[in-house]
Order: sequence, then structure tokens, then C-alpha cells
Amino acid sequence: MRRSALSCLAFALLLACADDGAAGSTDETSSSGDGDGDTAELGDGDGDTGDGDGDTGDGDGDGDTGDGDGDGDTGDGDGDGDTGDGDGDTGDGDGDGDGDGDPDTLVRFIAMGDAGEGNTGQYNVAAAIEAICADKGGCEFVLYLGDNFYDDGVSSVDDDQFQTKFEMPYADLTMPFWIAMGNHDYGTLSFAWEKAAYEIEYTDYSDKWTMIDKWYAIDQYPNVDFFVMDTTRLMWDHETNDQQDWLDGAIQASDAPWKIAIGHHPYYSNGAHGNAGNYENLPWPPQASGETVKEVMDESLCGKVDLYLSGHDHNRQWPQGTCGNNEMTTNFIVSGAGCKTTEFEHHGGGNDVYWEDDTTPGFLLLELTSTQIYTAFYDENGNLEFERTITK
Repeated sequence: MRRSALSCLAFALLLACADDGAAGSTDETSSSGDGDGDTAELGDGDGDTGDGDGDTGDGDGDGDTGDGDGDGDTGDGDGDGDTGDGDGDTGDGDGDGDGDGDPDTLVRFIAMGDAGEGNTGQYNVAAAIEAICADKGGCEFVLYLGDNFYDDGVSSVDDDQFQTKFEMPYADLTMPFWIAMGNHDYGTLSFAWEKAAYEIEYTDYSDKWTMIDKWYAIDQYPNVDFFVMDTTRLMWDHETNDQQDWLDGAIQASDAPWKIAIGHHPYYSNGAHGNAGNYENLPWPPQASGETVKEVMDESLCGKVDLYLSGHDHNRQWPQGTCGNNEMTTNFIVSGAGCKTTEFEHHGGGNDVYWEDDTTPGFLLLELTSTQIYTAFYDENGNLEFERTITK
């Protein structure tokens, strides 16, 4: 997709009004309760109670309690009988001494968007994340999918909303949040481009908020690289060439087994906003329909990343639709109920889904190894509602 920039205040008003209402094999299960079941084996590692052995509460495999390793001793957290390295050698963090991580290393994280209200729903979701992550042995980070501050973004790096709509609701979560921009982060009309600088700069003042640029890659975790997009700029065809050139180069340079892109606007959605290229059930104008979003995703994501995570519609859904080729299938998940919900509209009959919910705020938990991505949708009360696994 290569085109010149477009802008139109009338279309901006249309977008603002519309938003106010608002190749792998797989296994899936719809359920409720504790989240360990038969397809959640990546989560607890046993089939019993969330610890990774066959007993209870210790997280090892020795039959004792409280040490978190597997050696019969206490306090080191590895599995060798020594201390402090987490493998079977010393100080390298893997299993073969080369420092690159084991292929079966598990990375557990959260994905959610549209959470920036500072309301009861946001606090409830935060508490559920804290409880579920603690039960599973901890989560490493959160992918925060945009609309971080309703309704008009922040006005400076000192804006109180950084406290009331982020730091305070997530005070008990100590993991880093990797931030994407949403349309509301750019103001009510969604093209106050200067506002991105405030969210980027706030990285210097927070222990958890992490946004290093308008778009950027995350390549510090085993077996996966993430590509954080700014889809609001694509909506306005603003700096499209620059962003797409970066995206193409970053994906091509990645040799991670899994490649995951994140952004605010969905590709497939049964929510009020709908599918890219036909947002709001409007095929035109392109600033409203998301024509550029769809074209960039078709050209730069389909068949090149394994998964695209988004929000924008305030619900949770896994559409059955994919795109790609014989080498790679790209899956799409919407997790936009970080603090509130809006009803499905199923434009044009809607998309077939594996699961969807528009009644309760909640989040998506993912657990990734070199060969599997296990996903689980939880509601704001910590109830497991649906789980599905992608396997390479």
C-alpha cells in the first residue's frame, strides 16, 4: 500500500461519532472456573492444581513444598541442586549453556485494550489479572492495545490521567505494559498527532508503562517477536509509507518461531466497528471504512505473522476468519473489553467465530512456547470462559 496522505474534518467527525457508541492446528474449549482442564496444559503443566508437578502449591516436581525448583532442596528456583540460574548450569538461563533460552521456555502474558476509563470495570479486570497470574506462577507483561485514555487522550506528560486511568488501577500489577496507540489517544477527532509524544515520554516516568515509539518491535522474549503498529495513523493514511516500510523490514528480519502483531483496529470483528475495509458498515470514505488499514494488513501481515491482536470494539471475540498462504496462517483475536463493553452488531450477517462475548469486561491470557500458543479468555471476575491453542 503506497498512497499520499488524505484528511477531511467531516470524516473525522463521522469517526468520532461512530466510536462514541461504543498454518496451524487448533484445540478449543468453552468452559468456566479454574482454567486448568484438558487444553490448558501449558498453563499448569499437570492436570491438577496450577503448580507444574503432580502435587499442590509448590511449582516444582519433587513432592515437597515451597521451593519452586525440582531438586528436593529449597530456595533456588531452578532444578539443579545449586542456586540462582534457573536451568541446570550456572548463570545462563537456558538448558544448554548458550544463553539463548530453551525451545520449551514458556512466556505468559496478557492482551487487552480499550481500558482507559479509571472506572470500576478497569479496577475489576486488574484484580482478576493479578489473581489469575499469581495462580499460574506470574505473567511477564501486558500488551495494551490502545484507547489508553478516554475520551480525548492526554494533554501532556504531566496529565493526571496517567495516574487516575493507568497507575492507580494497575497499582498491584508489577509487570511491564507494552503500549499501542488507539484512536481516542489522538483526541476526540483522532488526528491530534502530537499526543503520541506524551505517551512515549511517559515511559521515562513509570515503572511499568513502556512505549518506545509510535511503532516498534519487541524482541526480548524467547521464541516470539512482537510488532506494535499505529493503526490510527493508517486510518488517516498518515505516514503510511514510513510505517509499512518499517513493518515489512522488522518482520523480514525476525527469525523468531512466532511473530505476533498488535494494533488497535481489528481486521475481523462482529462489533459495532466491524471488519477492516468496511468499518461502521461503510465501504467509503477510506478514512471511515479503514481501507488503508485493510490494505496494509493484507500486504504486510497476512501470511507473514501468526497472530494479530486488537481492540477497538469493546468486547472479546475470536473470529474463525484467517488470511495467509501455504507457509503461514494469520489468526485474528479481538480483546477490547479492558473496562467496558458494547454490543455486537454483526454487520452483513457477521463473522463466524470460535467464541465471543459482549456482556462482561475481561482480558486474554496467552502462554507461548516454541510450538504452541495457548489462549484463554477470562472475565472481570476471573472466570475462565474460553480456551484455544494454536500449534505449529
